[in-house]
Amino acid sequence: MSLTDKAKQKAEQMTGAAKEKYGDATDNEQMRAEGSRQQAGAKAKQAGENAKDAGKNMKDAFNK
Repeated sequence: MSLTDKAKQKAEQMTGAAKEKYGDATDNEQMRAEGSRQQAGAKAKQAGENAKDAGKNMKDAFNK
């Protein structure tokens, strides 16, 4: 995973966390849920990229 992708996903997680906290503070259930979904989506993308990187590393190890 490139550094740019990691930064984008981290920024998306942080934005989601901020939305969720704002929703908590203002008792806005919709904002809270949106923030939670945004964080979950970013974490899922990150997990997929990590799995892809692990597969590539394994393939490279066998090709040496």
